[in-house]
Amino acid sequence: MKKIVLISCVSKKLPHKAKAKDLYVSPLFKLNLAYAQSLNPDAIYILLAKYGLLDLDTEIEPYDVTLNKMSARQVRAWVQDVLRQLENRVNLKIDHFIFLAGNNYRKYLIPYIKSYEVPLEGLPIGRQLQYLSKRLHE
Repeated sequence: MKKIVLISCVSKKLPHKAKAKDLYVSPLFKLNLAYAQSLNPDAIYILLAKYGLLDLDTEIEPYDVTLNKMSARQVRAWVQDVLRQLENRVNLKIDHFIFLAGNNYRKYLIPYIKSYEVPLEGLPIGRQLQYLSKRLHE
């Protein structure tokens, strides 16, 4: 069983092309990434509204697309795309997933994943930042 961390993208980005792990500049994304790395997972992927699933080192241009503004049909297509991308990399029935992703980025994927956890579930952004900071400094 592999440990896989899925982090959702954020709106605050650099104004130029960069590796996915560097493109997002919000404190929440940076703390999510640092926390994900501290878990020593087998893989960390970013969930993006525009690209689906990306490795941390994939270079991309900044974009302005969010699942929040997509139609139900577009979201279903996004989910199928992400599931295909995941199935090429991991085992959805055996591997354990840790979601550091907002509800819109996980709620449609969770039914397809057997083992998962959502450590920040239900926490507002400020509490998420506190939780992550505390875990990183323990």
